[in-house]
Amino acid sequence: MNSELTILFLAPILFFIIALLYASVGHGGASGYLAIMALMGVAPAEMKSSALLLNLLVSAIAFLQFRLAVEWNRKLFICLSIPSVVMAYWGSSINIDDSIYKKTLGVLLFIPVIKIILPANKEDRATDEFNIIITVLLGAVIGFISGMIGIGGGILLSPVLIMLRWANIKQTAAISALFIFVNSLAGLTGQLNSGFEFNNQLLYWAIAALLGGLIGGRWGAGKLRDKTLRIILALVLSLAAFKLLLTAG
Repeated sequence: MNSELTILFLAPILFFIIALLYASVGHGGASGYLAIMALMGVAPAEMKSSALLLNLLVSAIAFLQFRLAVEWNRKLFICLSIPSVVMAYWGSSINIDDSIYKKTLGVLLFIPVIKIILPANKEDRATDEFNIIITVLLGAVIGFISGMIGIGGGILLSPVLIMLRWANIKQTAAISALFIFVNSLAGLTGQLNSGFEFNNQLLYWAIAALLGGLIGGRWGAGKLRDKTLRIILALVLSLAAFKLLLTAG
């Protein structure tokens, strides 16, 4: 695959698809953007900054769409986000070895793949009251990992909220979107000391991601799912995850 051709023409299309699908479930899409950039051979330093910026834009759009469509638990969000923002800022300032970065990201990319290919749970209800201590610890752990790797944490948070029944699907989407936004902002802020490194095609990627986010957010907030896009995304993430793990050294 010609990397220059991919970056110029194919990448914006893929970023549009990633943003559309992720925004439909309240996510910013950082893991997807990282997967695409990994396939294109983008430098790890550029990957982290670029993915966080795209994540920031798309998660903001997704949250605005979902907050109009659902009542969401603000107290739960606060208990998750405060420790998460602090730890995301700290995690983003840590420069880890490229090999460790690739291995960690490769493993994390399998989380959304599993979530995508598994049949959706028909039971859509929040039945349990969240535990504040567990919530704070959960937010801190996800925030640190998110900041260090360069993601917003939605792929880690959403399955947990649903599994623990602290929020239903729509509430999880709203909480995750805002959680991703504040984490991405903290992550970018934490990189101020080391400096930003953005790919020179980022403007085109951002435009594609914004369009995908607008469509996906509205699509998700009002009910939808396209199996073809889910399969495409799962394949892209899987391919990137395998590439990262095999080339980590």
